[in-house]
Amino acid sequence: MVRKVIEIKNLIHRYNSSQDETVIEALKGVDLHVAKGEFLAVIGHNGSGKSTLAKHLNALLLPHEGSVTINGLDTRKKENTWAIRQQVGMVFQNPDNQLVAATVEEDTAFGPENLGVEPVEIRRLVDDSLERVGLSSFHKRAPHLLSGGQKQRVAIAGIIAMRPNVLVLDEPTAMLDPTGRKEVMATVSALNKEEGLTVVHITHFMEEAVFADRVLVMSEGLVAMEGTPREIFSRVEEIKKLRLDVPQIAELNGCLRKEGLLLPSGILTLEEMVVALCQ
Repeated sequence: MVRKVIEIKNLIHRYNSSQDETVIEALKGVDLHVAKGEFLAVIGHNGSGKSTLAKHLNALLLPHEGSVTINGLDTRKKENTWAIRQQVGMVFQNPDNQLVAATVEEDTAFGPENLGVEPVEIRRLVDDSLERVGLSSFHKRAPHLLSGGQKQRVAIAGIIAMRPNVLVLDEPTAMLDPTGRKEVMATVSALNKEEGLTVVHITHFMEEAVFADRVLVMSEGLVAMEGTPREIFSRVEEIKKLRLDVPQIAELNGCLRKEGLLLPSGILTLEEMVVALCQ
């Protein structure tokens, strides 16, 4: 039986417009579950509700209706908040907002220190976490001197040093250049595939969603589509109607199929395209 780490039922979230106090439903009845060790990508246009959804996963926001449970803990119960936030670590868009110390190792140690972990164990956690994100040799560096991708990896190290069960990333590569995006995605993918960390990745870069086991497409506060990356990105026209792009190779495949080439649907990478054309 698949163990559900996250279970969301009929989640509704409202907020007041800053302009005229109109009540807006950001989430309109979302149902979702995430299995232990799964990599879920959540995509959608601006205002689709994906970042609001992310903030419900560690009780930064609470449901107005419906429920969110993390390993069986209901986020609406105040006594669960601390335990939930220990289990669900969050990384946001701007790494500078999450870096608080003078050196990389001090920043990585900040979370465990606040959890009251013993100094000897903190040392072990810091060394292990920096190794896992490929930054062991940077431990004495000042975070503000690092590249954007390196800063975001330090932020991830600080989260995983607290040993969460789930890593939630809310557009963590939005402010990075292509090299930084590759670094971060390689790190996240390795944490998921090699170490079994459950990942929920909110992104507007379609190429990043290709890494996921499952893709959730949000539109107007609802789940519009759900499936594997191959299933989702083979539906090029439907994706575009939702004001989203598709990975370039998926779009090329759609165009070639329209022109009559007998290519399989669901091609996502250049390597797959080369093999299919040769065949």
